[in-house]
Amino acid sequence: MKKIIFILLLSLIVFPSCKETIQKQDENVIATYYLIRHAEKDRGDKNNRDPHLTSFGRQRAENWKKHFKGIDFDAVYSTNYNRTKETATPTANANDLVVHFYDPSDFKIEEFIEKTKGQTVLIVGHSNTTPKFVNSLINEDKYKDIEDHNNANLYIVTFTKVGKTSELSVVN
Repeated sequence: MKKIIFILLLSLIVFPSCKETIQKQDENVIATYYLIRHAEKDRGDKNNRDPHLTSFGRQRAENWKKHFKGIDFDAVYSTNYNRTKETATPTANANDLVVHFYDPSDFKIEEFIEKTKGQTVLIVGHSNTTPKFVNSLINEDKYKDIEDHNNANLYIVTFTKVGKTSELSVVN
């Protein structure tokens, strides 16, 4: 009986301190950015500069929504092209958010960082703009353009009180 009481008292001391540690780690996060390239676009008309997604691309956009299911986004950003909007929309809808548009050729990264401070943000771009956006966020020339056939890269950039981290994974 004494052992049980001891274990109960010990668990009351240990478990609240674990919870406090987890909360302190979360409080250190200033912002988290998830960056992806648009899903597969229709390449049937070489002259079409604003194609829609293929059926496979629409499925990938739905898969992104499923992949991000446990993430509560505060904002979703996309370039103003059919393929990026169609990639961003399922995740935005799942989070009851509108898609905000940005122009990568006239983008002020410092203003964006200040505006999204404390938020979790999804950003949908292109094979050349997404890595550049990540590089701007982390202030490094770390990531190169995405290969044309690759629509599966996921970049995660986290700002904390002690610095910035970035990671790249492939989500099929």
